[in-house]
Amino acid sequence: MLAPNSIEVEPPPPGLQTEFETLFSPEALHFLADLCSRFQPDVDKVLKTRILRKVQLDLTEELPDFLEDTAHIRNDPSWRVSPVPVRLQCRHVDIGDLSPCDTQRLTQGLKSSAQGIQVDFDDGNCPTYYNQIKGIYNVYKVVHNQFPDAPAISQAPILMLRPRAWNMVEHNLLVNGREVPGPLFDFGLLMFHNAKLLLENQSGPFFYLSKVESYLEARLWNQIFLWTEDRLGLPVGSIKATVLIECVLATFEMDEILYELREHSAGLNCGIWDYSASFVNKFGHRAEFLLPDRSKYVNMEKRFLRSYMDLLVQTCHRRGALATGGMAALLLPTNTHSAEYTTVLNTVTRLKLLEIKAGVDGFMVYDMNLIEPMQKLFQLHCEGQNQLQELRNDVNITPEDLLTMPAGGVTLYGLRHNIAVGVLFIEAWLSGRGHFFYKGQVEDSATAEISRSQVWQWIRHQVKLEDDGKTMVTRGFVRNLTQSMMFDLRAEMCCQTESKDEERLITAVAMFLELVQKSEFPEFLTTHLYLDHTFLSAQGQREESRTHKSLRARL
Repeated sequence: MLAPNSIEVEPPPPGLQTEFETLFSPEALHFLADLCSRFQPDVDKVLKTRILRKVQLDLTEELPDFLEDTAHIRNDPSWRVSPVPVRLQCRHVDIGDLSPCDTQRLTQGLKSSAQGIQVDFDDGNCPTYYNQIKGIYNVYKVVHNQFPDAPAISQAPILMLRPRAWNMVEHNLLVNGREVPGPLFDFGLLMFHNAKLLLENQSGPFFYLSKVESYLEARLWNQIFLWTEDRLGLPVGSIKATVLIECVLATFEMDEILYELREHSAGLNCGIWDYSASFVNKFGHRAEFLLPDRSKYVNMEKRFLRSYMDLLVQTCHRRGALATGGMAALLLPTNTHSAEYTTVLNTVTRLKLLEIKAGVDGFMVYDMNLIEPMQKLFQLHCEGQNQLQELRNDVNITPEDLLTMPAGGVTLYGLRHNIAVGVLFIEAWLSGRGHFFYKGQVEDSATAEISRSQVWQWIRHQVKLEDDGKTMVTRGFVRNLTQSMMFDLRAEMCCQTESKDEERLITAVAMFLELVQKSEFPEFLTTHLYLDHTFLSAQGQREESRTHKSLRARL
């Protein structure tokens, strides 16, 4: 008989006693501890395998290719993923980057006409203890029809729950003396409290799986699903998951990823910025993989990204799986009669129409005012609930198609933009926010990843700005440029001199410069920040501030 697991859970953040007691019941903690102890060794293996694979790429300078060992899976035309439930068959428009601790935005999303909501504990969320508990409890209330002024779960947009990725841990729960994997913390609590009700209402449990890098990682998720279904008494295949293909290595294993999850698959999703950043992550030291200015030369019309989307759609539809596109990050101006409003709407429409014509079955928007225009776009250009009939037999993608970087240089504007996004994202995290608005669009960890990745790579290769063909991007140049941008960054934050906002901005600048100057590329920005003592200290200060506010309120 197995010895019981030892469990250490931190006390609740101020103001969340009821939420904490509801979520961390003895039964829930026992389930969570069993889940984490069962799969912790497998998670360790995943992370070590990633390191080994990266070292092999660095040492050999080989290029990824479709795997010989799994050719039989790719070449077998007979297998399909299991059919998805009725509510997953139309995926036209999801709301993206919806951090569930944001009660107001969650309420708006639930009352919208969107097909689904990406309930985001990952890219659009800052995983403080407060935010995680508040967010998971909000999901609990929605599923249990306790959410004020919101429709019943069976009538609301479906909840596409997005736990953190494998690179994240949860500091506030230890099982057998170890901090637990962040995705298991999120997934375990969400499943334990909500799975049966979601299934009874034919509304889940449905998930997005972030940053899966190989079919072996998909296999691990499938094992977790099977174990959880058995433990909670759910039929096999109750859980459905869409895998986000955010790593260039995973692009060569999409058939295999679907195959591993064939009983639990809700398809694959493609985005632009995490995927583009993965090229710097895996090959950033190689000059032939120098990524040009993203604001000018990187978009879904470029060969490497167009090929990635075409291959994803073809792979999914051949296997009866849904293929979805990324998130429109642009924000519509409030004045619906302005020329700017028309320009933004036309831009989003043009880009999303390209995805529809490529065969995608849906995509995401951040701005809820884009939901209905994008739904009408699907109605105009598609027949039925999805495009599974579009097999894309015209597509014949080669490794060269997937690995050819777009032509182009680096501009001063692009460098400034990347610096601003990187710094302001770190400042947002220090404030407990997972995304922010900048220059008419939403920025989250995906855009922050590509921003800091490009600055690191441009310093690493000492590229010259195309503005004058002379100025070299060096550590000193980036440092001086960042300091010269402080006035503009303060204006974006609306901060006052000598205030806590000012101190936080200065800290964010220092952390950003440290990141882009490192000799070895830090693999994930969010991991770096989450493990940094500065972030942990800022989180502690916020909790202390909440305690003082609570005491003053009682007095």
